Amino acid sequence: MGYYPKFCQHKTQIFPYASAPLYLNLCGGSRYKSVKPANWGLRFMLKKYMSIKAYNLHYSLIKTPNKPLILFLHGFMGNINEFDEARELLAEEFSFLIIDLPGHGKTQVLGGDKYYTMANTANAIIQLLDELKITQCFLIGYSMGGRLALYLTIHFPKRFTKVVLESASPGLSTEIERLERVKHDAQIARRLARSVAKEDFAVFLKNWYKQLIFGSIKNHPKFDIMLKNRLTNHPLELIKSLQFIGIGNQPSLWKELKANTQPIFLLAGEYDKKFIDINTEMAKICKHAQLKVVNHAGHNIHLENTEEFVQTVRGFLINET
Repeated sequence: MGYYPKFCQHKTQIFPYASAPLYLNLCGGSRYKSVKPANWGLRFMLKKYMSIKAYNLHYSLIKTPNKPLILFLHGFMGNINEFDEARELLAEEFSFLIIDLPGHGKTQVLGGDKYYTMANTANAIIQLLDELKITQCFLIGYSMGGRLALYLTIHFPKRFTKVVLESASPGLSTEIERLERVKHDAQIARRLARSVAKEDFAVFLKNWYKQLIFGSIKNHPKFDIMLKNRLTNHPLELIKSLQFIGIGNQPSLWKELKANTQPIFLLAGEYDKKFIDINTEMAKICKHAQLKVVNHAGHNIHLENTEEFVQTVRGFLINET
């Protein structure tokens, strides 16, 4: 017996312990289906929205009893589908919670601009965990999501037993660096503002991934699939994210990282020299952090070298030492 919901755009509900898989669509009607989806066992998936303070958070909870849970946080211009391929390879050992972060995907920010900031976003995630009765979990964050994951680890250490930071950083250490980055991001915001039309946004994305940190990602066979997912975002919402949770606006976490006591695994791609340097310094100052440079990958490791990413994550999270 298991949980087999059908997903509706607005609301979903699950019925446990049904004698056959029950699909209920709260937008109208329900139906039974006698064929059990392959490899699900007692696993259930719930996609829905959760209203928390000034947010309408869009999330997916994919849970199997007695399997530890990983919270995934995507990067800038990502969404709830960011880690799909890696997640499928980890499905035998783990449950998952995936969120569209503010400014991305289907999550809505209902309050003012301050609710795009790192502190308020982190508080909303903790409230979501509370509502879902998740007291502890593993945490994996990529790029922007990695910076947010580090903030969560530092401010809510009891909630996250082990943390993987992929191509992440603790922010910028000086006010001068932050001001320069804010100016740089303002230029990106202006380009995004001129890219509201889908065809213009597609051109923006192709140019974005020509940056050196991404290596040769544009030659990856799944690059076009990634671009398609990125195109589901809205440029004006991305501007809000860039302005309020961008690296120039987030608090520097370098000092806090030094005092961190939670186990952290740092990942950087071999073609991403900038983040190899940053993460090398992170590993030096935090005795509870270790670094691995992943071969055949730039900034987006989980896409470019999914197998090594999964193998590394699995080994770190399952290892009890």
